Amino acid sequence: MQLKLGIIMDPIESIKTYKDSSFAMLIAAQKRRWPLCYMQQSDIYMNGATAMAQAQRIEVTDSPENWFTLQPPETIKLASLDAILMRKDPPFDIEYITSSYILEMAEREGSLIINKPASLRDANEKMFITHFPQCCTPMMISSRASLIRQFIDEQQDIIVKPLDGMGGESIFRLTPDDPNISVILETITRHGSKTIMAQRYIPEINEGDKRILLINGEPIPYALARIPAQGETRGNLAAGGSGTGVELTERDRWICHQVGPHLREMGILFAGIDVIGEYLTEINITSPTCIRELDKQFNLDIAGQLMDCIEQRVAQ
Repeated sequence: MQLKLGIIMDPIESIKTYKDSSFAMLIAAQKRRWPLCYMQQSDIYMNGATAMAQAQRIEVTDSPENWFTLQPPETIKLASLDAILMRKDPPFDIEYITSSYILEMAEREGSLIINKPASLRDANEKMFITHFPQCCTPMMISSRASLIRQFIDEQQDIIVKPLDGMGGESIFRLTPDDPNISVILETITRHGSKTIMAQRYIPEINEGDKRILLINGEPIPYALARIPAQGETRGNLAAGGSGTGVELTERDRWICHQVGPHLREMGILFAGIDVIGEYLTEINITSPTCIRELDKQFNLDIAGQLMDCIEQRVAQ
């Protein structure tokens, strides 16, 4: 079955092909001889009630140099594409929400959107874990410094982070005797005007922040444990962490069993959950990464598995 596949992503000329999961998806789709259309967020728009795009046909080469060739832009109806990968990185701002509305119109006209636009809006990557309290460490979500200070006193050692960040951005570790508590909370909450998440610190971060990928709710049997750099509390690769592949533990699989059915119900075909020690810490659905690292370490074809899943869904 030959599908017309579109992808919405950040500028392809600026990616690092050896670790870019969107690029892995393009390679996997091209191997199936699927026509590929490349778009950036600003290329999609509404003409009346019709979802449209200025799209470019793209061919990719798995090479660190000259890895793509683009044809001139052409105007298309988004619904002319069988499936569309929404792979725009955060921030999850009003432009992202507007894009989800446009994609929802294409979905109504028959395109499969990965991931489902309504679920992209509903499942904030930090707050979504509150649906699974049995999997999580104690947490608080608030914009009030007084409540977060109370949480620090209760838990003694916590992490605070924004609800719309990625790559370890603006994550702080706080203890009751930290002299910078006030300024950190003022900064991260913008003086009480922005809601943040606080979680009890999990010491097992030293063993890695595990990224587990799920396709249609089913986990890949290996995770990428992102080990913090010396002197760091963040395991994110973007924050200098190093990635080591590990097999899923029994607890990891149990967490996946808790989360997976909900992902399927919400039309989230591709997700990346983060697990530290025994606890679920995030559920990433906008543009989960780590495909290429796991493929290389375990001789997998995760993007190929995703394309198989997309093909099955379109054929239904």
